[in-house]
Amino acid sequence: MDIQKIAGACDHTLLKQEATWEQIKALCDDAIRFQTASVCIPPCYVKQAKDYVQDRMKVCTVIGFPNGNMTTKTKVFETKDALANGADEIDMVINIGRLKANEDDFIEEEIREIKAACGDHILKVIIETCLLTEEEKIRMCRIVTAAGADFIKTSTGFSTAGATFEDVALFAQHIGAGVKIKAAGGISSLEDAEKFMELGASRLGTSRIVNILKQMEK
Repeated sequence: MDIQKIAGACDHTLLKQEATWEQIKALCDDAIRFQTASVCIPPCYVKQAKDYVQDRMKVCTVIGFPNGNMTTKTKVFETKDALANGADEIDMVINIGRLKANEDDFIEEEIREIKAACGDHILKVIIETCLLTEEEKIRMCRIVTAAGADFIKTSTGFSTAGATFEDVALFAQHIGAGVKIKAAGGISSLEDAEKFMELGASRLGTSRIVNILKQMEK
């Protein structure tokens, strides 16, 4: 098991409503120490975090979180505001109701508009797999590919379940060239993390992996 490779794939995450700046600051310190891919934090802390970490760590934040049913214009504004505050990466939530109503063109166009706002910054698209059928997950693989996003992401971690091995394997079968996979929600062990990566995930949304590594040091 390559522990550094696993740590380097993690978006070290704290998105709880009660998160304080002191907790976010500690999250950043741990991310730098273990050289994770990024810290994933609420938008309100992006500027403080970027000023704090400078070039030592990438800052990721969430858009349309956690429900995804804001207007597109609102999501685009959120994205531009986050980038202006120093965000390096954006994780957006799709409008799940629109997907279930078979409004695929709406979903694709919304992702396109947010990716246009992101420019060269990475955009990850959260589809909340626990609320979708297999057919809807496959459709989202195609939509995310067509819209030009960088990643498809399983979950917010705020709904009924998180990432599963089956969903990551399904993504790997149906995403197009250039689209990567982020597994998020409920990743509780190094063994799980390793398995998700073996199945095709190149990013992991989790806080537990770094905590496990800290316990191992002790």
